[in-house]
Amino acid sequence: MSFLAIDIGNTRLKWALYASPQPGSALLAHGAVFLENIETLADGDWRALPVPHSVLGCNVAGDAMRRRVEEQLEIWEVEPRWVVASSHAGGVTNGYDVPGRLGVDRFVAQIGARWHVLNRFGAKAGAAPCAALVVMVGTAVTVDALDAGGRFLGGLILPGHGIMLRALEGGTAGLRVPTGEVSEFPTNTSDALTSGGTYAITGAIERMHRHLEKRAGHRPLTLMTGGAGWKVSPTLEIPHELVESLIFDGMLALQSHRLAL
Repeated sequence: MSFLAIDIGNTRLKWALYASPQPGSALLAHGAVFLENIETLADGDWRALPVPHSVLGCNVAGDAMRRRVEEQLEIWEVEPRWVVASSHAGGVTNGYDVPGRLGVDRFVAQIGARWHVLNRFGAKAGAAPCAALVVMVGTAVTVDALDAGGRFLGGLILPGHGIMLRALEGGTAGLRVPTGEVSEFPTNTSDALTSGGTYAITGAIERMHRHLEKRAGHRPLTLMTGGAGWKVSPTLEIPHELVESLIFDGMLALQSHRLAL
């Protein structure tokens, strides 16, 4: 009952093959390619894989990108399913004004976070579930709040490091953006730019954390994921965990719920 999860982001496609469609299942293989290299998957990374019994994808890169991936999946003749944001799935109630307009990656990450909450603090552990703050740091940054009952309360979207720096480079005469270090008191332009972008992101996360802690009446579990999470984590001044597999955890939970119906 092997299960292939596919996460198509704005920059890269990430994939993971699991022994079964259950959260916590053994990871058999995984990889990532930049979107411009998707056509290499069938004859490259996927060629030696065993045929998966089921495939579930999360796609924020548009229909054309989805079709390119489906062409690569034809080597197995397995029909993929694609997640769409809905009013309720995987233990999460979607509180967006129009549920279908919530980014599917945000929705799936919330489902993954909800699984972590229930697995650690829910009925299995003999304690009441807690609220969760779900942070994704990639091309864009999202900071989403889930209450203790699994309801999505709302969230923030802001530009990631790269977009911030390119905007400054494009809108400021003579400014170039070399790589700098994060510093409390930057004394050169490179460090000032890197520190400014990092503190803008961590400040938004910490502000939402305060909002959620006040709303929930307890400290939420903060889970961070995304390709640039490691850049932000060292300067984030609230307890948190980096969970690289959070979107895959969400897809495992969704597939498990579907099979249980």
